Amino acid sequence: MRLAALDADASAAVQVIAYFDGLVEAGAGLQSIVRGAAVLAGCPARLDDTARRVHIRMLPDGIAAPAPLAGGEHRADDKDTERRAGDERWPGAAAGTAVLRLERSGAAGPVDAMVLERAAAAARAVLDRTRGRAPAADQPAMVELLVDASAPADARLRAGRLLGLAADTTAYAMVRHGGEIRVLSGDADPPYGRAGIGPAVPVLDLPVSHDAARIAVRFTAAGTDDDPGEPIIRYGELGALAMLTHVPEPGAVPDVRVLEQAGTPWLLPTLHAVTTTASLRAAATHLRLHHSTLQDRVAQAEHLLGWSLHDQAGLLRTHLALILRRLHRNP
Repeated sequence: MRLAALDADASAAVQVIAYFDGLVEAGAGLQSIVRGAAVLAGCPARLDDTARRVHIRMLPDGIAAPAPLAGGEHRADDKDTERRAGDERWPGAAAGTAVLRLERSGAAGPVDAMVLERAAAAARAVLDRTRGRAPAADQPAMVELLVDASAPADARLRAGRLLGLAADTTAYAMVRHGGEIRVLSGDADPPYGRAGIGPAVPVLDLPVSHDAARIAVRFTAAGTDDDPGEPIIRYGELGALAMLTHVPEPGAVPDVRVLEQAGTPWLLPTLHAVTTTASLRAAATHLRLHHSTLQDRVAQAEHLLGWSLHDQAGLLRTHLALILRRLHRNP
């Protein structure tokens, strides 16, 4: 009572500390913690942990609600809606690999800051206890040991435990275009960025997943006009195309040379769209072109290439040439 009379914010902060300490002592779950943050702050609160696939949002009246789409629309059945990490301008606090945010603009006041700090600490403890520690991005030495087939099995299992991966779980390797290696639990979504994804395997088989990810990353593309294609490639989706990595010099293949020497800015994205969609109309939609404009481009492309794009053989030839060009650019 004396503290409340002297400093209302300090009194509120003490009550916040006591509230979350009580939740921790009672073994409260994540929803209770996020609900407490929303109720105490008087605004929606959300906890997002992409690595563990945890997305919780609570309203200040204590009711769970999906994350809003742009424009304020809500759709409870939209998975992408729940995965949105929220506005980075909202005040937030890290909870390990998770982020707890209060959905309000402006800097956090002293009470909000205490709510975020104590709720984030409580959420991190629950996540580590119930979901296992998420793979750490700042332990490259442990990751390299984990994917090294020549390392002893006990050393690799210990590295897995340090990264939050139990021996009886599955995980997969991810290799970014720049060479960075990540290991994630088998049910975790890969983070955004250009990367090759290996298959999910038992922890001791991660060297196999790593080798597959290194192959897959060679098939990725920047997604630009000069390098059209997908930024994320899963090895399991390549099938027989993975054998193209055994071509000794992809850049020496005549069809690849034709593509490199064409010098027409629209050629590569046009060929990519034509060879990866079901029809010319679908390709025109993908390129945001009128159908007749795309037909003109296809006719010009056939003249530049020297082969047809109107039959399966020509489309397959073009598709393989684009892939070999990608492998040439990603040695």
